[in-house]
Amino acid sequence: MKKIIFIFLITLASSFLNSCVEEDYFGASSYGNIKEILVSNQAGNAIILTDSLLVKVEIPGGVDLTQITLETLEISSFAYADKSVGDVLNLQENQMIVVTAEDGSVHPWTIEAIVASETPQLSNGDLNQWYLTSSNYYEPGSDANTTIWGTGNQGTQILGDLATFPENLGSGNLAAKLITLDLGPLAGTFGTPIAAGSLFTGYFNPDNIEISDPEAAIEFGTPFAARPTKLRFKYQYTPGPENEDQDGNPLNYGDACDIYALLEIRQSGNIQRLATAWFRSDAEQGSLTTQEVDFIYGELDASYPAYMFPENGIFVSDDLAQFGLSTHITFVASSSFDGAHFAGAVDSELIIDDIELVYE
Repeated sequence: MKKIIFIFLITLASSFLNSCVEEDYFGASSYGNIKEILVSNQAGNAIILTDSLLVKVEIPGGVDLTQITLETLEISSFAYADKSVGDVLNLQENQMIVVTAEDGSVHPWTIEAIVASETPQLSNGDLNQWYLTSSNYYEPGSDANTTIWGTGNQGTQILGDLATFPENLGSGNLAAKLITLDLGPLAGTFGTPIAAGSLFTGYFNPDNIEISDPEAAIEFGTPFAARPTKLRFKYQYTPGPENEDQDGNPLNYGDACDIYALLEIRQSGNIQRLATAWFRSDAEQGSLTTQEVDFIYGELDASYPAYMFPENGIFVSDDLAQFGLSTHITFVASSSFDGAHFAGAVDSELIIDDIELVYE
């Protein structure tokens, strides 16, 4: 899977900024929040309502609600909960997770299951919602806690520039604009001359920083349970004039945009590819146009290009390809297809809008 780019000095700085504890306090902490939760068969991001101590999780119809496993639980610093990863919840009725803060205060959280749509869409797929970050730039979503979208801006904004930002199309309609940036001579000395604009489902995780592999800090994907037949979106693309490799050498082919969605089944730390929808184009597209790409379920044969194959090489079985539901979806858009290797054309520009999943 193609990954998003951060130069390592930028990543370290971003890691430092993001590792600060948000729940500042003096003395014993009174915070007893659920900050992240994931259960088995969850169909979308959990809705966490801190004011009412309520969590809503979407579960597809037909799933046995008596055997729902707690797969991820992140709570406030220094707090502890009466449930832990691996515990089984009976969500036929509302369940309770009690979080006890460092100061001993008790916070009883209600966990409620709601039936997921059989034809779900990506939240904020029309890209009309953008929130202002504490660093004074915009990211897609209504707020940082609920958005399913991430970008590479945490890196490039430290240099005073952004590679992904909202584009006003008029009449209240916003889109995402992605551009490939020249990071300057200092970045070039570290072999990171450019940064491709990026938009993806997932988030930046500063706990996974590795100096030798800054891309490891990106957690791709969001919970999603469905079987769409097509990926549909609107896009406009202009490749930059000079496509170059990581060392600044001219390449004998032009830049191209990448837009793709991957349906995955994730279980017990293992990832299997269920379906692939991939669009890569080096052609200039001067105005927004609608593009549809079929989801290909199951293993890809040798007629497909290598970049469409999963990095771990693992596809689902034939039976799952025919009938299985995904557990996650990874969507990625980039202004330079080979930005993961710091290759691309400066000023390549991609506008993307109205990302939809088609069911037939």
